[in-house]
Amino acid sequence: MKLPKKTKRLCPYCKKQTEQKIVLVSTGHKRGSLKKGSKIRARLRGRARGFGNLGRWSKPAVTSWKRKTKATKRLVVMYTCSVCKKSKPARSRRVSKIVFEQ
Repeated sequence: MKLPKKTKRLCPYCKKQTEQKIVLVSTGHKRGSLKKGSKIRARLRGRARGFGNLGRWSKPAVTSWKRKTKATKRLVVMYTCSVCKKSKPARSRRVSKIVFEQ
């Protein structure tokens, strides 16, 4: 998907049409490996070892055919007003790639 680097649109804070800069934002941070309930932490505590049915830890996390299912990810575009410098995210779109043009 092609987008310009700057565009004119309505700023909800200024309540008027202004020049706005467009940037792509990341989707957030990943969950830590030692959080409560993580399998890595449980293994360090001594779970998932020994004999018998280990319940939650007895099977692999995901079967191989389920791992790669989505071809695209949701990308969020952020608009920053040049007058008041406030940012507002646009509706996130499911696209493979966003390219910015001059």
